[in-house]
Order: sequence, then structure tokens, then C-alpha cells
Amino acid sequence: MSSRARDKVRPASASPLAREMPEDYRSRSFWLDDVPGGLAPRPPLDGPSDVDVAIVGAGYTGLWTAYYLKRADPHLRIVVLEREIAGFGASGRNGGWVSPFFATPLSRLAVSHGREAAIAMQRAMFATVDEIGRVCDDEKIPALFHKGGSLWCSTSPAQTPRLHAALDEQRSFGFGEPDWVWLERREALERVRVEGCLGAIFSPRYACVQPARLARGLAETVEVLGVRVCEQTPVLDVRAGVVETPAGRVTAEAIVLATEAYTVELPGRERDLVPVYDYMIATAPLPQAIWDEIGWSRREVVADGRYLFIYAQRTADDRVAIGGTVAPYHLGSRIDSRFERPGPVFERVHGALARLLPALSEAPVTHRWGGVIGATRDWHSCVEFDRATGLGWAGGYVGDGVATTNLAGRTLTDLILARDTELTRLPWVHHRSRRWEPEPLRWLAATGVRLAMSHADDVESGKGRAVRWKPLLDRIEEVVGW
Repeated sequence: MSSRARDKVRPASASPLAREMPEDYRSRSFWLDDVPGGLAPRPPLDGPSDVDVAIVGAGYTGLWTAYYLKRADPHLRIVVLEREIAGFGASGRNGGWVSPFFATPLSRLAVSHGREAAIAMQRAMFATVDEIGRVCDDEKIPALFHKGGSLWCSTSPAQTPRLHAALDEQRSFGFGEPDWVWLERREALERVRVEGCLGAIFSPRYACVQPARLARGLAETVEVLGVRVCEQTPVLDVRAGVVETPAGRVTAEAIVLATEAYTVELPGRERDLVPVYDYMIATAPLPQAIWDEIGWSRREVVADGRYLFIYAQRTADDRVAIGGTVAPYHLGSRIDSRFERPGPVFERVHGALARLLPALSEAPVTHRWGGVIGATRDWHSCVEFDRATGLGWAGGYVGDGVATTNLAGRTLTDLILARDTELTRLPWVHHRSRRWEPEPLRWLAATGVRLAMSHADDVESGKGRAVRWKPLLDRIEEVVGW
């Protein structure tokens, strides 16, 4: 569990929520609203149960783990317990980037685990993107997987050196033009006509998906394989070998907590992660004349070089879905549905859309939504399984979870089945992150960093130069990942 396996926890799902009607689930994001068919919850757990593996959480981590375990051993009895519905959390609300980036930079991995371990981690992430596409094809999951690459644009002279530095780091570890290449302004604009683009990093390694369709499709797939998925099933308590629910006790040899940002709601775990709010908007489907004007025919995922990350994709039905981590952190690591729709934040995201693609400044916006991702203190994701207690955990994906969760599911499968593989030797396995500071220091640190980076972005956009305290920001990015 997280960086400190414990014999007993009381999960976030201990406080039962009022059951939501399917139409309420659709309102959580454009992606959930776009899922074909209904979102009626699956039947909850109906009584005590004895299984081989119990998984708490039906997001990507839990569902990928169930999938690979069942594929590895069809005789395993597996149950997935979900407080809401599959894909309710970040799995149904994210930007849909299937990113080959691991949250921790290669240079930091090399310092802590060695150069070869860092290279192995990057290669595993590259392979993970293709693995997701393979499973979608093999299992006929209608996730709209599309490998169009990525375009990281410099829109200010101050951003260009940062992007070159990121590219140079990859090159220093042996990853060359097949993986990352610098495009001069003309070449970048031939792909997407981003306003003010001075050049860009292009990588063919990225893909995009419709994230809620992936989550819901995975849930259907594991059910066909024989996994029991119990939705609207709050979990009251977890300890070695036992999961308590209102319907009764589930006993299991192995238990996986796949709770990601909601881990902070567990007693004593509020400092393991901070829940960082991301917000997104989606336009209506746009006419061909607009696409003729801005390009984007290859559907790369697109971002610029700002400190506060802005990300976008052209969806399969010709919308633009764009979002960013631009909102305040809430004291005490609070997660509340009331935080999901702050008007000023959506205005800022819409402003980013108009800034990058002015042709879309008047495009109608049909959906606005928000959700939380989990960030560890050192911006380092973790996967682990304690054989002594039978408790496993993976998370802290800090926004790169669409791909990293798949790697987590395969790694947890090998750990639970006691396999010694290349995956179980990767540097994130059993990594131990330092805990976040107690409040109010945690709030002060998170708020101060966000405000500093927001101000730096504003200065760079307005004056085209870096702020004078840029070295401090670079150090913050290096140490914390923000």
C-alpha cells in the first residue's frame, strides 16, 4: 500500500454516498456523456464472499489489474468493488492522452536508481502505449484509440529553451529522432496552426483515447472473462485478507487498493498524496471549414510549454477537448463535487483555447467538468504488493495515468503471482515517497507554487521573457515536478 504497507486501512469509500442516477453520472464529463448506451450501475455486492483477489476501485488501475490477472490465470476468483460506477473518477474525466511519459524525469530516475533502470522505465512506457492499442483491438474495446503523436509547442521565446532542455534530456539517454524530434516553426504549423508557435517537439509515441469508453469497455471485458464488478458498493474497512462492506465481508488472499487521488480520504493517509484538480471543456463538433483553417488532420495531442500544463486533443467526432491544472489546492486535501465546476477556472481554460487556436474563440462549448488526480511529494508514481499482508497499491500518476495504469496492472499481476519479470524490476516498484507536509504548510506550499507558476506564465506570455526567479521555478520543477 502506497509507500508504507499497512495491515489495516479504512478507505475513502467508508462514507456511503447517496446513489446517483445514470443521468447524474453523465454530467460528470463529456466523456461519460458520450458513452453509448446507459450508465445504470451494475448490481452491488449482495452478500459475504470469498475470492482470491479483491480490488477496491473500478478505475483504470483496478480494471487493468483484473484484466491481466484473469488472462494470466482464468481460474482466479476476482471481485472489483466500486463505490460509484466504473470510470467515475479520473478514468472517466481525464484528457485522453495515452502518454509514454513517466511522471519522474529520466535524470532523477538515473540518480536514484541508475541510468539503465531509467532507460528501462522509458522503454516500458513506450511499449505500454502500444499495449493499450493492442488490447483495444483484441478485445474490441471501442475506446477510439488513435496513435497520432504529440506536439509540444513553444509559444514564447522563454518556453523554447525549456522544450529544448527536455529534448536534450531524452537524447542524453539514447532516445533519438524515432522518439522525439524538434520541428521548426514552419514544420510545426504544417501540423497544427497554433497561434504564435515558434517551434515544437514532435513525438510519434503518443496516442489518444476516449477515456470513459476505455474504462467502461474494460469493465465489460473483465466481466466477460468472469470477473465480478460490483458498483455502488462502499467499502467500510480493509485489513489483511478482509474487505468489509455493508453487504458483508469479502475475504481474499490478495487485496489491491486502486483508489488513486481518493487515497487521501483514508484515515492517516491524507499526507500520502495531494489531490490536484484538473479542469476541461469540450466544444461542439466543428465544421470542416474550421479544420481546413487550423489543420490538425493527424489528430496529434497538443500542448504548449507553459509551467501550468495545458493539454488538448481533437476528438474522433471533431470536437476540441482542452484542459489544464489551473485551480487552487483545497486545504486539508479536500475532495468535493462542489469544487468540480468553478466558473473562473473554466474561463481560464477557454482563454487558453482562444489563445492557442483563435479560430475557435467563438466555438460553442458544450461541456465543462473537473476532477482530481493524485500527486506524491516527489512526483513519483508507485506500484507495490506486500506479500506478508497481501495488500497492494498503485497510484500517484500525476496526470499520466492513462498509460501508467496499464503498466501498473501488468506489474501488480506479476507481483501477486510471485513472478520475477522485467516489470517487477522497474524502478517504480516499491518506491517510497516522502510524505507531504502537514497543514497548513501543505496548503501554503501548493498554493505558493501554483501562484508563482501562474505569474511566470503570465509574464512569459505578455513580455516574451522569463521571470527573474526562473532558476527557482526550474528547481521546483526538478524537485517537485510542478
